[in-house]
Amino acid sequence: MMKPGTSPLLLPSSGPSAPSRRRWLLAAGGSLALAGCAAVEPAAYRDERPALDLRRYFDGTVDAWGVFQDRSGKVVRRFVVEIRCTWQGDVGQLDESFRYSDGSTSRRVWTLRRDGPDRWRGTADDVVGEATGTVAGNAFHWRYTLALPVDGRTWHVDMDDWMYLVDERVMLNRAVMSKFGVRLGEVTLAFSRRS
Repeated sequence: MMKPGTSPLLLPSSGPSAPSRRRWLLAAGGSLALAGCAAVEPAAYRDERPALDLRRYFDGTVDAWGVFQDRSGKVVRRFVVEIRCTWQGDVGQLDESFRYSDGSTSRRVWTLRRDGPDRWRGTADDVVGEATGTVAGNAFHWRYTLALPVDGRTWHVDMDDWMYLVDERVMLNRAVMSKFGVRLGEVTLAFSRRS
């Protein structure tokens, strides 16, 4: 079981030798170069339906169920989320209450602001700076840096977050967490709007 304020990330406690580090850095650099060439843009989903309207979907109460997988793919944390959503014009507040499988709880409150026809910005207490995102068709691509508590320290990790509207009630979410371009793990969620 995890203690509050710790992270499920599995990081090596001691470093490899210099030749091993060089080989690892070359492999990581090559992987990053290839990944950069293969990035999907939100416009690829422009014609997908139903079209996602963030204000409409995140209005009222939304429930979500999720898992965090470490970089090996092992599920290391499960959670449920209740999201209470309110709007005033193009500014929304998503108040997320998390309950984890180990009994711990946490809360994140997002403030979303429309920044153009398909562009959004967001802030939350544990987000460094602003999150930026684009909606196209049934998809929302969201990027931000999360201040993550890990064993008494705070790590800034990059989140590459995609949401896909399946129908009027269900949306799927996959977020990849990385640091210095190295994948640390991923979060998968299923959202359901209450009727």
